[in-house]
Amino acid sequence: MVTVSSWGRLTADEHQVHALSDGARALHALPGTLPGVAHGMGRSYGDICLNPGGSLWRTTGMDRFVGFDTATGRLSCESGVLLRDIQKMAVPRGWMLPVTPGTQLVTVGGAIANDVHGKNHHVHGSFGDHVLALKLLRTDGSVIDCGPQLLPQWLAATIGGMGLTGVILRAQLQLRRVAGPWLETETLPYENLAQFFALADESEAQWEHTVSWIDCMAGSGGRGLFMRGKLGAASLAAAPSGRKHQMPFVPPVSLMNRWSLPVLNTAYYHLNKWKAPRRTVHYEAFNYPLDNVLDWNRMYGPRGFYQYQSVVPRAVGHDAVQAMLGEIARAGEGSFLAVLKTFGERQSAGMLSFPQPGVTLALDFPNQGTRTLDLFSRLDRIVAEAGGRLYPAKDARMPRALFEAGYPRLPEFLAYRDPGISSAMSRRLMGS
Repeated sequence: MVTVSSWGRLTADEHQVHALSDGARALHALPGTLPGVAHGMGRSYGDICLNPGGSLWRTTGMDRFVGFDTATGRLSCESGVLLRDIQKMAVPRGWMLPVTPGTQLVTVGGAIANDVHGKNHHVHGSFGDHVLALKLLRTDGSVIDCGPQLLPQWLAATIGGMGLTGVILRAQLQLRRVAGPWLETETLPYENLAQFFALADESEAQWEHTVSWIDCMAGSGGRGLFMRGKLGAASLAAAPSGRKHQMPFVPPVSLMNRWSLPVLNTAYYHLNKWKAPRRTVHYEAFNYPLDNVLDWNRMYGPRGFYQYQSVVPRAVGHDAVQAMLGEIARAGEGSFLAVLKTFGERQSAGMLSFPQPGVTLALDFPNQGTRTLDLFSRLDRIVAEAGGRLYPAKDARMPRALFEAGYPRLPEFLAYRDPGISSAMSRRLMGS
């Protein structure tokens, strides 16, 4: 038995961990270790990648490239390959993953199972939109090959399916052509939510990447920094140094608290407000700033932290986000890692994919026990009344009723569940 935590470090539970090194190993490992669930880098924040007392099938050993066509940008690889390693291989050859989340230290299988999104949803959708084929191992030993034209319902169930339809062995992905690794970027301060939405609307036509940091300690007004970027031509700008910093220990209390956050947020806002707005930066610096701080999740102390990420329809986005910010301010809680961005008007590829047209707000909160959970209950009511949903990849406590209301295709999805796969999240939200 091995003690395993997810990225939020809310719990540390014992698991039977079985390392998978290839498809043959997986075929023999799964039947005798039920119930279990696939586990990659463990970068999900809550309990989607945990199975306390049961099995975890660790997929990071399945990390081989199978083939890459430099003429078409089609990549075949095993599910344990990291997005970072795809980028390192593909970018010098003139290709790039169309969609990545805020870290590239996740596996292909995890990116599919959570249907991750980035800062360019209005242009390229989510990760699942670029999956051409999957090889899926079921716990009964059967193997299902699926794709947009081959058993498309199996593909739709597996994209965003939280690892519950089987273990992804291989995937074929469509990459996008790029001239180089550089982005032309611009950072613009805004003073309220109306200005944020105006910048978002103005930027979507000309800028591929749009995202904002929002100061949730400033009350419901919503001041922040709007960042936008687009791929540029080859540049002489200096490449990233590759230097990494590390949070070397777990402090006795969270470094993100009601006394430190107002100072940190105010300093961050004003320092960046007066920087040169236009810069040419490497894609890694723009997309994955936290990857340069190893073990940054330790800063929240021994009790860990929650991330609360919601999406609400655009028509009610202003009022819903303002109401959430007001509740956070009244609770005296707050977040330094607070992200506000819009999703495009497009249908997601997965039955249980999180993105939907609208606006999404993501915030980290140190675990303060009942006080934090009470705040989340109030935020839940705002999200539910707005017709929104929460992101399972970030969740550790969503009520089952909110999950069922937010994901209307759940009954359709259940027909594709593998009965030998179970996680802490599936038991909490689906009963098994």
